[in-house]
Amino acid sequence: MKKIIFSMACLALILGSCQKNANDITPEQQEIAVDMSDFYVYTSDDNTVKSGHVHGPKCGSMTVLNRQLKENPGLENRLYAIEKHTRQLIAAKSSSSTNKGKPVKPGDTPDPTPYQGSITIPVIINILEDANHPVTQANIDSQIDILNDDYNDLNPATGAVPSEFNNAIANVDITFVLAGINRKVSTKTSWGTNDAMKLSSQGGIDATDPSFYLNFWICEIGGGILGYAQFPGGALATDGVVIGSDYFGRNTLGGQYGYGRTATHEVGHWLNLRHIWGDGNCRQDDFVTDTPGSDQANYGCPSYPTVNCRSNDMTMNYMDYVDDQCMYMFTNGQNDRIRAIFAAGGERESFVIQ
Repeated sequence: MKKIIFSMACLALILGSCQKNANDITPEQQEIAVDMSDFYVYTSDDNTVKSGHVHGPKCGSMTVLNRQLKENPGLENRLYAIEKHTRQLIAAKSSSSTNKGKPVKPGDTPDPTPYQGSITIPVIINILEDANHPVTQANIDSQIDILNDDYNDLNPATGAVPSEFNNAIANVDITFVLAGINRKVSTKTSWGTNDAMKLSSQGGIDATDPSFYLNFWICEIGGGILGYAQFPGGALATDGVVIGSDYFGRNTLGGQYGYGRTATHEVGHWLNLRHIWGDGNCRQDDFVTDTPGSDQANYGCPSYPTVNCRSNDMTMNYMDYVDDQCMYMFTNGQNDRIRAIFAAGGERESFVIQ
């Protein structure tokens, strides 16, 4: 009988302990469930074939990401974790908005959401100087101005956004501040996309503290590439954005791409935005709810509406491939993705906790 009573007491103690542990879990420890079934990393290296564009790709970011994934087997898991964290914060924001006004229970702590408030990003410009493709102070100053216009909804062309997309226009509220310029004479006419320009050991310029500065490298890339960026999660030594010399800031040598929007587009990748068409078919998304589905890039200055995947393309979005003067908006959904990486635990949190 004593054995039975003792056994029952032990069982009660175990059950009580389990219950106590379950009750001790804080909201921060309870993981928000999100669907990751659509997540992808690898894409086609050539996103221009379907569009029929004959001048080659504008942006090398996805090609560079494919290379980095092959070179670093752990990168895919890191990108998955960043994406999951991003979706959890956005889901928490949506839940918080839905439950606004409802009473909060004592001891409840709200789930973290995308970073709120203004963001300032100091910028380092690293220039591999080519006498035939000069980068002047005027180019640099104009590029900083353009980035600030575009990321603060001050692009005057935004007034042309079709009414269908008006409610989606975002003020990303990021200010870019020039923090330093490094120049190095180079006779190299084509640096390619293997990140050599970012390493002094390969003739380039080493990054300046990428945890606290956005590094730009300005050089001749070659291969029809206007620029490329490294997504959050890659190696710190190569973190930043590369822009072709003729496409940095206002520059007549850049033609239709000489109005500084290559940097706006590539910084978008650095801030974790994908191409608006998702670099795939109609079912492959850019992970943003308020951008229409599409299966190809747009070029030139497309007329509205341009229809793909049975919806009107948001051709004026900075993450498409249209001419510089024909891109003039980010969306609220893109803004949420950007702000998630600055939140607690986000890949670029260091920029807001200096």
